[in-house]
This record gives sequence, C-alpha cells and structure tokens, in this order.
Amino acid sequence: MRQAMAYAQVGDDVFGDDPTVNDLEAYVAGLFGHEAALFAPSGSMANQIALQLHVSPGGELLAGADAHVVTYELGAAAAIGGISSRTWPAVGAELDADQIAAMIRPLGYPSVPTRAIAVEQTHNLGGGSVVPLATLRALRAVSDESGVALHCDGARIWHAHVADGVPLAAYGELFDTLSVCLSKGLGAPVGSLIVGRREHIARARTLRKRMGGGMRQVGILAAAGRYALENNIARLAEDHARARRVAEALAPFGVVDPAQVRTNLVLLDLSKSSLDAPMLTELAAKRGVLIAPMLPRIARVVTHLDVDDEGIDQAIAVLSGLLSA
Repeated sequence: MRQAMAYAQVGDDVFGDDPTVNDLEAYVAGLFGHEAALFAPSGSMANQIALQLHVSPGGELLAGADAHVVTYELGAAAAIGGISSRTWPAVGAELDADQIAAMIRPLGYPSVPTRAIAVEQTHNLGGGSVVPLATLRALRAVSDESGVALHCDGARIWHAHVADGVPLAAYGELFDTLSVCLSKGLGAPVGSLIVGRREHIARARTLRKRMGGGMRQVGILAAAGRYALENNIARLAEDHARARRVAEALAPFGVVDPAQVRTNLVLLDLSKSSLDAPMLTELAAKRGVLIAPMLPRIARVVTHLDVDDEGIDQAIAVLSGLLSA
C-alpha cells in the first residue's frame, strides 16, 4: 500500500484531473452499480454531504437513535445542513420497515416533511450487526411508495458483504446514495466515498468544497484506497473469525453473546460487572490492549488486519484477567 501511494500519479482533484482519484471513484461506483462516486476525507463528511443531497434545510431525516449520523457526527446534520432529525428506538440492525413507514411525515404545512431515511450497514452500536437484505428491500419499497430518499451509512458495508455473501451491487441498487469507508478494516489511512447518480455526485462536489473537503494531489490517498479494495476485502473473514474467538472466550464472564457477533466488532456489556467501560479501557491499555468505551457500560473490541492471532491471544488473556478479578 505504501508503495502504491509513493508511485501514484496525481493531479489536482479540485479541478477533477487527478487520475488516481478519478480511477478510484469510477471503480467504487462500478462495484455498487451506480453511475458515479466522489472521494471525501472522512466518513462523517461523506454522510453529511449525502444527507444534504436529499434533505433541504428545514426538512427531516429519519434514523435509528443509535445511528452514527445522529450520534457520532456532532450534530452536523443540523449545524451544517439545517436538517431536523427524528429517530426510531435504538435497535441496532433489527429494523422494522412498517414502523419506519409510519413515522414518515408528508409534505404540507405545518409539519416538518420527511425527506430521507438513513440506515447503517454494518451497525456500529449494534455490535457490527448486519441489516438483512430482506429488511433493506422492505425499506426500499417504503422509500419508493413515500418518495423519500434512502441513504446507507456503509462505513462497514464490506463486512456485511463478506458476512452475508450479498454482492455489493445488490446493496447498491437499494440505495439512492451510499457512503463507504476505506479505512474500516481495509487498512487505508484516510478516505470515504459518496456513491450515487451522476447528478447527485456533481452536486456533492460543490458541497464537499463548501465543507472544506476539496483537496489537491489527493491521488496519494486514493492509491491507498484502491489497494485496500483490491487486496483486503476477502481477508475480512479472518477478522470476523478472530472476533468470534474473542466473544467465545469472554462469554463465560457474561459480557457478550457469541451468537450476536457476526463481523469484526465485539461489544462488551458491563452492566453486571464491577468495572465500567472507561475503567476497563484504562486497565486494558496499561496491559497493552486497546479497546474503546462506547457507552458508560459498553466497551468495544475491534479486530482488523493489524491484529494477528498472537494479538488476539493477548487480548483474551488480558480481558479475561480483568473481568475475573
């Protein structure tokens, strides 16, 4: 990957003439069966650009209460896009299309009209859970019937693709726009893409520049992303297997159900433990194992290509010791 970055041909992406960026955008659009894509420096920016494509200021977005777009993007939809958000109860990937359909508000004074629905694949606070294809198809039908756009926060859609064997193009045909990340398990240092129709992506380029996301010789980063996509998707199955190993090892402590671990995220429920998430995170870090506190009593373990079997053994030993104390 570093070699690909070093030898990347570059231009000026603000003017649309960086050949490596253009190649990456065409490649990713093709993977999802869409017309075009746009490189952005982060997944949060990609999400927020996509939401602004669908929701004008004063319009409404529907999303899960624990969705990344409303939980971990610092209120950007409202602060930058003037978008009002309304959420359904937090249920991770277990969505109810009928419930979401019932929430949609039509155009017409004085209600706030619903203009887009956002779903997350895989679901971060759902422990890397995968939204079933049948559920997504039901949501697409809701979207078509109501005239409301459907956006996928697909930061980890590669993991869903590997876990369920669903072709990327099958996901692509269900969504008006997708954001896809190049660093979530794939090893690229930077970058996400917005995927959609050609006219959407043309407007997205303007929104990206307005938000400070226009970059110059960014082909150096795009080369890393292209390498990641060509070399590191199939190996995600290794991360999934290692995550299950962690879950199975920690299950006796009552903090995780291994049956719920489908991809590379393991959420540790510490509600019955003497340790809370910040405490466990601090103690594990002192022993060389890095995890993340997601909620006061929920900690997250992530497997990825920089963690080998020896690292998994160390993580299991350290976390087991802390949880048994």
